[in-house]
Amino acid sequence: MSVPGTGAAVAAAGGVAGAAGAAPPPGPLLLGVRHHGPGSARAVLAALDAHRPAVLLLEGPPEADAVVGLAAHEEMRPPVALLAHAVDDPGRAAFWPLAGFSPEWVAVRWALEHGVPVRFFDLPAAHTLALGDGDGEEKGEGAAGELRLDPLRVLAETAGHDDPERWWEDVVEHRGVPPAGPAGARPADPYAPFTALADAMTALREAYEGASGTPAGTSSEGGAGRWRDAVREAHMRLRLREACGRFGDDRVAVVCGAWHVPALAARATAGADRRLLKGLPKVRTEITWVPWTNERLARRSGYGAGITSPGWYGHLFAAPDRPVERWMAEAARLLREEGRTGTSPSSPPAVSSVSPAHVIEAVRLADALAALRGRPLPGLAETLDAVRAVLCEGSDMPLALVHDRLVVGDALGTVPPDAPAVPLQRDLARLQRSLRLRPEARERELDLDLREENAAARSRLLHRLRLLGVDWGEPVHGRAGGTGTFRETWRLRWRPELSVRIAEAGVWGTTVAAAAGARAEALARDAASLAETTELAERCLLAGLGEALPAVMRALADRAALDTDVGHLARALPALVRSVRYGDVRGTDAAALREVAEGIAERVCVGLPPACAGLGGAAAAEMRGHVDAAHRAVVLLAGEDLLTRWRSVLRILAGRDRAPAVPGLLRGRCVRLLLDDGRLSGEEAAGLMGPALSPGAPPVDAAGWIEGFLADGGMLLVHDERLLALVDGWLTGIPGEAFTAVLPLLRRTFAAYEPGVRRTVGELVRRGTRAPGGAAAAWETVPGFGEEPDQERAGAVLPTLRLLLGDRAEGAGRGGAEGEEAIAR
Repeated sequence: MSVPGTGAAVAAAGGVAGAAGAAPPPGPLLLGVRHHGPGSARAVLAALDAHRPAVLLLEGPPEADAVVGLAAHEEMRPPVALLAHAVDDPGRAAFWPLAGFSPEWVAVRWALEHGVPVRFFDLPAAHTLALGDGDGEEKGEGAAGELRLDPLRVLAETAGHDDPERWWEDVVEHRGVPPAGPAGARPADPYAPFTALADAMTALREAYEGASGTPAGTSSEGGAGRWRDAVREAHMRLRLREACGRFGDDRVAVVCGAWHVPALAARATAGADRRLLKGLPKVRTEITWVPWTNERLARRSGYGAGITSPGWYGHLFAAPDRPVERWMAEAARLLREEGRTGTSPSSPPAVSSVSPAHVIEAVRLADALAALRGRPLPGLAETLDAVRAVLCEGSDMPLALVHDRLVVGDALGTVPPDAPAVPLQRDLARLQRSLRLRPEARERELDLDLREENAAARSRLLHRLRLLGVDWGEPVHGRAGGTGTFRETWRLRWRPELSVRIAEAGVWGTTVAAAAGARAEALARDAASLAETTELAERCLLAGLGEALPAVMRALADRAALDTDVGHLARALPALVRSVRYGDVRGTDAAALREVAEGIAERVCVGLPPACAGLGGAAAAEMRGHVDAAHRAVVLLAGEDLLTRWRSVLRILAGRDRAPAVPGLLRGRCVRLLLDDGRLSGEEAAGLMGPALSPGAPPVDAAGWIEGFLADGGMLLVHDERLLALVDGWLTGIPGEAFTAVLPLLRRTFAAYEPGVRRTVGELVRRGTRAPGGAAAAWETVPGFGEEPDQERAGAVLPTLRLLLGDRAEGAGRGGAEGEEAIAR
């Protein structure tokens, strides 16, 4: 769509000079802006300084009138947002974000500094949330409001530009409001930009509504969005009439999205507006200020009124002079710091050799690019091109760091502690201060040693918040050096929507501990399976919720008593055992958990043999996972009687008498578990392997036995030539027609080995093995592959061992029991 004259009018308004002391337009001063536009913010400041209104009306929910005074608080630092939520359903919420360069924020601060009352005059949040505009949505739309039309793009295309952001930057953001000149000079007209933009929006709305054949506010095509806009604008006009009646038309100033200006200036009766608002649903709401982030201001987060570069726009608004030079210097500082200290896991590598000469050259290049492209000043595109070419040496990797930190930015606003908040939010803020755990928008990792009091308290807080659905921190598993139960690693990142989650969680209690405990008890009552209940018990111990644990344990005991599925019991056991271990580390009494865990383990021992009989391939594979999990759990419980009973169950399953019923996959796995625990000798393992791999055994069953036995690494085959000979002999004896059937199982087993293990096994087979009871073969000549340890080769590691262990390694070089004891120490 092209609207003749509109783009040129806005472009001219950026630098048009009017007569000295230009008079404002008649009637209320309507300042149409682009939300989060620093150029609009500068123009708003100039217009307010020139007009000096008696009252200021802002686009936003009227409920915010009660908290707008907090914007002047010394601890209030943008970006922040107004958060409104339904009292009975806190998850139904909406945000109105504001940055330091937002025209609305600048207008509010000006009004509070000059003692001018501020009134929000948009549709109340009570109606907005009732109409379904909730679920954590971000309001304060751009010039298009909720329409599918993008006015900025239409204006740019009309002016002959294909990039709306670049066009807006040229005609508005880089032009600003010139300062007053010397005596006799003609100062710029502070109202001209708004007059031009209002004319453009009037023409644009007429063309848009005419193109659809339907006036805005009807419910045909474009229905819901247009109807909501019509309702909002009807309420705005009513509030505007009230302000004009009280203060006078020429004493009222309005700051709103430019799209709404034509509707506010239109002739409409109060009766028609009231009829449009009649019967709107409403809900009881609460409103407050919450911290916001630059990333959520960005359009890439899905925010409808978002901008592509909040960090860059903030710099343009804050820089008193030479914005490009200052920004280049900041980019150089960032690259040097990141290059020296090393980047975070989520950041690309940076450049540490950036010098002042690089900065000078980058500024020159940006100026040259702007001149070549016909731009009044270097814009973001030119600046980034210069950064890439000069500061980043042509690499896009460090440029990504500049984009994330400076173009978008990682700013997180702050809100004063006396801002309205649910009690749970206040308790969380208190805990954050006392534990020195400050929320940050940038992702970071936090390593905790749970033996330290402060670290343990931090861990409990993060686990409690996760129980409440407030995922401020996410545990990081599998980190090197963090395998012990006394260490935890968390990945922390504060997101604005967590404020909504906290408001939702407020129904469970007024403190984090009480709310998490109540939530845990409710989850225990509603848990659908035994595994869920055991996981919940573990989470309660991690969160230090001793008071909630009895209720969870009762639910756990009831479910365990009624559940007869061995698979369910085996799957629930590891979480319980981990909970017992964590209880020991964290000083929590886990005696009740141990009792339940041992009871479940006993039931697994009783029910496992019959549960393993007659299983098909898929069911056997699933049961193998249950057997592995139960084995690890029983070993960790370390009860001698229970261990003895469990090993007897494994022997039953591994024995030859179970062969007709128990799948080979499970029999082979049980043999391997007993062998690894030292409860089965190599000769006994070979004795069980022989019949399983004999010519009379079904090839598929034999392949399953091999898979269960050799899973999780092939080091047994590397270091035990008798087992390797058995496997090799079985493989070479499989008939050709049966080999095709077992080949997929064999490939799955051996493909899981490390390349070095596969290579070593292949070399050993190529050189030859010795059949059990047969004569020695080439295996005896293979280095490192013999029946007895090579003392000379083993002694080669002792110097390194002494360096690592110090005095504890003394005596390791001596043979016999003394040397073995020294190495064990």
